[in-house]
Amino acid sequence: MTHPDEKHVLDQLNEQGYVILENVLPQSVVEQLKQTVDEQMHSERDQPYVPGNHPAATGDDDLLETFLAESYSVSDDELERLVRRIRHTRSVNHDTPWPIAPKLVNKCFMHLPTLFDHDRSQRVWNLLTKGPDFASLVEHPEVLGIVRQVLGQDCILSDVSATSIGAGTQGGAWHVDVPLGQLPEPLPDFPLTTQNAWILDDFTPDNGATRIVPGSHLSRKKPKWSEGEMDGEVILCAPAGSVAIWLSNTWHRSGPNVTDQPRRAILCYYCRSWVQPFTDYTQGMSTEQAAELSPTTRYLAGFGARGLRRG
Repeated sequence: MTHPDEKHVLDQLNEQGYVILENVLPQSVVEQLKQTVDEQMHSERDQPYVPGNHPAATGDDDLLETFLAESYSVSDDELERLVRRIRHTRSVNHDTPWPIAPKLVNKCFMHLPTLFDHDRSQRVWNLLTKGPDFASLVEHPEVLGIVRQVLGQDCILSDVSATSIGAGTQGGAWHVDVPLGQLPEPLPDFPLTTQNAWILDDFTPDNGATRIVPGSHLSRKKPKWSEGEMDGEVILCAPAGSVAIWLSNTWHRSGPNVTDQPRRAILCYYCRSWVQPFTDYTQGMSTEQAAELSPTTRYLAGFGARGLRRG
């Protein structure tokens, strides 16, 4: 399929805050990616990451009861795993406390659910460390070219993850992406990040396709963290193999999935070079894994894009 030229794509991103490129990936690649994602999701459901327990700290009740439990529809088991992950990471950071309330903390600094919608939906984080199939998406020339026009030629990855919106779920809350949720209004009048959703299952009105409010990025405001329909929203319907791109300051959410099948996507999330990335691949990736990546993907993953320790 012939895709719009780059100028047309950039014009729509600037004016509407989103764009869809249809049928970018061949079906054979989509099927391979679905298989890899499904295997990883199955593995992480069977053996979730549960670190050793560490002591509670002042403010943990606020973190659990007024932020995590209120912001995400998680099961008691997943909430307990989140607590252990957060306390473990705190211990690695020399038990250093946050100076502000959890609702004000940059989400890059805390663990978020891997299972949500009461365990019917799932995320897999850090995909670059979990299989070689995902690097080609990260540096896909057509999409990366657009991202670099928006964020600068030196932009980097913030995260690569997979999501599965489970059958019979109600959809997510309206939001703007990290770090804008932690910034005061008016928000910056230029994007800090772009989300790129590689569509593995056809996005339809019924199966949890992303909802967008066109032009909302121009308001320089954040939506109320809430579910339900929004005036002027559009549903990003597209066939598997397409990629939906939206700016970080565009209002969006996952829609309800009223079907009996999950809706899966891979999210390649890019940020300006000076923005705190969601995932630090330079710490979580082995030397062997880094060596298998191209120089382009290594740079996007943060290698060569961090300051040196000064002697």
